[in-house]
Amino acid sequence: MADWVSGKVIRVQHWTDALFSLTVHADVTPFTAGQFTKLGLEIDGERVQRAYSYVNAPNSNALEFYLVTVPEGKLSPRLHAMQPGDEVMVVRDASGFFVLDEVPDCQTLWMLATGTAIGPYLSILQQGEGLERFENIVLVHAARYAFDFSYLPLMLELQEHYQGKLHIQTVTSREQVAGSLHGRVPALIASGELENAVGLSMTAQNCHVMLCGNPQMVRDTTQLLKDSREMTKHLRRRPGHITAEHYW
Repeated sequence: MADWVSGKVIRVQHWTDALFSLTVHADVTPFTAGQFTKLGLEIDGERVQRAYSYVNAPNSNALEFYLVTVPEGKLSPRLHAMQPGDEVMVVRDASGFFVLDEVPDCQTLWMLATGTAIGPYLSILQQGEGLERFENIVLVHAARYAFDFSYLPLMLELQEHYQGKLHIQTVTSREQVAGSLHGRVPALIASGELENAVGLSMTAQNCHVMLCGNPQMVRDTTQLLKDSREMTKHLRRRPGHITAEHYW
């Protein structure tokens, strides 16, 4: 059974009408960058809980989560309405295997995310440990509109920090914006547009692809990479080229 602890909200950042970040202080055990925990509230006599990835690096005392409000949801509208000083329950021990320790060595590491699933990558990149194994890292964030790129300033700071090693590419699906690709991630891979924009190839011989986000994007991209790039899903007992996590 999960061990829950009480957390105190110290900051709420409203990015858009639907997107927001919660920063919380809570006595959690050390986690690995890329992992997730659960947030919960007592609502109508029951504990309503959902899984959310840490955005912050593990060495930060401020626990940060990137969320989207689901209007008909039980939990996210309540979290969206929180104010500094409010309390939220947090599972003490993190979970998940979407971490660098599970990724084999390669020349180029592709990190593909949709929506709020950019979170685990930001945790990994802010931590900065274990990345020396890769010559290049490509961080792709896909969203509907450009104003949904809440963490783009941080992404650009990280790009500067890594001094040419980290490549940033944004993708919008509902509008065309200068500097961003337009369309869906699987289609941009199939057409070669994504690789052309970044200037790096995505092949089974030289790269590993991490996928995190909308389940349909994860499924479609995984199938495309299997069919057209001869890539396989990575398993501990059978190393491959694709590490994936479905995410809402």
